[in-house]
Amino acid sequence: MRVRQIVATAGVLGLLCIPAHAEDRDISRDPLPANDGWAAEGAGTTGGAAADDAHVFTVTDRAELAAALDGGSATPKIIKVAGTIDANTDADGDHLDCADYSTDGYSLKKYLAAYDPRTWGSARPSGPQEEARQASAARQAERVTLPVGSNTTIVGLRGAVLKGANLQVKNASNVIIRNLDLRDAYDCFPVWQPNTGGLGDWKTAYDTIWLTGSHHVWVDHVTLSDKGHPDEKEPTHFGRNYLRHDGLLDITGGSDLVTVSWSRFLSHDKAMLIGNSDSATADRGKLRVTLHHNEFDSVVQRAPRVRFGQVHVYNNRYVVPTDDYRYSLGVSTESGLYAQNNAFTTLGRIEVADLVKSWNGTALHDEGTLFNGFPVDLLPIHNAYNSGSERDLTADVGWTPTLHTKIDSAEAADREVARGAGAGRLP
Repeated sequence: MRVRQIVATAGVLGLLCIPAHAEDRDISRDPLPANDGWAAEGAGTTGGAAADDAHVFTVTDRAELAAALDGGSATPKIIKVAGTIDANTDADGDHLDCADYSTDGYSLKKYLAAYDPRTWGSARPSGPQEEARQASAARQAERVTLPVGSNTTIVGLRGAVLKGANLQVKNASNVIIRNLDLRDAYDCFPVWQPNTGGLGDWKTAYDTIWLTGSHHVWVDHVTLSDKGHPDEKEPTHFGRNYLRHDGLLDITGGSDLVTVSWSRFLSHDKAMLIGNSDSATADRGKLRVTLHHNEFDSVVQRAPRVRFGQVHVYNNRYVVPTDDYRYSLGVSTESGLYAQNNAFTTLGRIEVADLVKSWNGTALHDEGTLFNGFPVDLLPIHNAYNSGSERDLTADVGWTPTLHTKIDSAEAADREVARGAGAGRLP
């Protein structure tokens, strides 16, 4: 998918009201407030608040960040990111580009020649060029994949940027990530998958933030984008867009009890996947996620797409792209998506029925939705429009949210999110 940046008139006013000095106060020991979404369940989420002075770090480059993360250890720690950190750097801090990672004779030109479907067919790539791609990809992964362990808080100081990184929260708990601009988790070595989607597709390796097997995680006031290498500028190969980025924030592998608040998801194809497989029945009873006061601006799809989880989506702002748009709310296998008071704005030819897409889903609770300033009922519109191709959805998702902050009208939330969501906009 190619994403075109669009400008919403409503967003212009919001830019005039950004807090000037919010980051000057120390937020590094702040816990998630009580009742603030699923991550507040039980003992709540405190991140590295218990860290002693020896485990409070201010980091300015990749080496310092990796050392502070300590291989994803569970030691309570607070990591403050200062300035711009590039994950694609060597031990001396010098930038690494794709050519620096390439090894064993890999080149895109040779790869395309080897696995052209017209000569290779539909078999999975194998042989020297695929082996060289894997070896090259492993070299990049060694630099850009950064493990975040339990009892960790990562906060950005004023203007902090982390680019090129895959923050991986794997089998961890009690993690906070706040006030950080995360950009361009760029994959140098996508793999060709001939049988995906019937026509084949390119698969990329790195989510900007990936939660897998983790619980009690709070992501707040972050900005996630492909800034630097937008996929819309990439070519097509084998008739498919040569995407370099995977999800902005994926929550999979039985992750649970997650709150994502006041964050911005910008100019991207597949923004957020909650539950990665229809066959992952072990996810039943998990994947409980709250999304509130976030902005999804020019996101093509997955905002979010949900399998199995009880997901509360309220007071979010959607600026829908005009080109190549697929959907915003994805209703998939055994999902319980509870949507309240969200606002959608589009300057293009998008209709209300386009906002929801179902794959094997059965239910969607929706109330208080605004579309271009007018109240709409997503459920009956979806059912009427898709009656010939998808099963009707019911309104009973089997649960009612109780852990949440004040739920504003969609109109009020739209204004507040335009002003306050994203890195550098803490109140």
